[in-house]
Amino acid sequence: MELTERLRWRGREVACPRVGDGPPVVLCHGTPWSSWLWARVAEDLGRHFTVHLWDMPGYGRSSKDPQHAVDLGTQGELLADLLREWGLTGSDGPAPHVVAHDYGGAVTLRAHLLHGAEMASICLVDVVALRPWGSEFFRLVRDNEGVFQALPAAMHRALVTAYVQGAGHRGLDDARLAALTGPWTGEEGQAAFYRQIGQADERYTAELEPLLGRVRAPVHVVWGTEDSWIPVDRAHRLAEAIPGASLALVEGAGHLIQLDAPEELLAQVRGWLTARS
Repeated sequence: MELTERLRWRGREVACPRVGDGPPVVLCHGTPWSSWLWARVAEDLGRHFTVHLWDMPGYGRSSKDPQHAVDLGTQGELLADLLREWGLTGSDGPAPHVVAHDYGGAVTLRAHLLHGAEMASICLVDVVALRPWGSEFFRLVRDNEGVFQALPAAMHRALVTAYVQGAGHRGLDDARLAALTGPWTGEEGQAAFYRQIGQADERYTAELEPLLGRVRAPVHVVWGTEDSWIPVDRAHRLAEAIPGASLALVEGAGHLIQLDAPEELLAQVRGWLTARS
């Protein structure tokens, strides 16, 4: 899928294609991923829905200006503005269904709970939403960001490759590994990789946690039972924190559930959206 559509937002360029035709669905990625991770789901859903994808600034094919903040707070504001730009407000146009993975969960919930974005439904897939989150590696980078940005390119590539491989439970072939790590190579990509980790901060989810009972849309939580990045206990806690939320566990899937269990994930997302459209 070519990310040819772009929007400008506060000096940033946001890659944001759309596919298909029908009720609107927005797919939100996390870190260190991009909309590429949702490509197969988007192509399938595009048979019955208009699917909007976007690369968060600092990720994928969106701009990676070192002067621009890439924290969860900024991305939540951007998502709310994107929905207005696309006419998906629930007043001037239809409210969208939103499907979010990893950081995309916190971004979605911030847009909804803090910035007034109305949503027809929310599907949260192995998301960052509850503390604690972030690994020892995150903390090490935050404390030594300049050191990591200065690593020789070969060492950086090896580090990113090992880091990304740890997110899958069933292994990644060379093509998928290249697609996931490619945006983080080169001088610009290396700096962007450590910058987004350096700006990770639990305060952005701490602000959300007391508000989860006010979610105004139906919510479905989907989680891989073998997620080593965000353990499955968070799925139960999150579903319990949001009134009326449903929960589905996908056996044998890790954090990269889109690649570990694509058919099972598609069945969950497609069934959820079809029942509400």
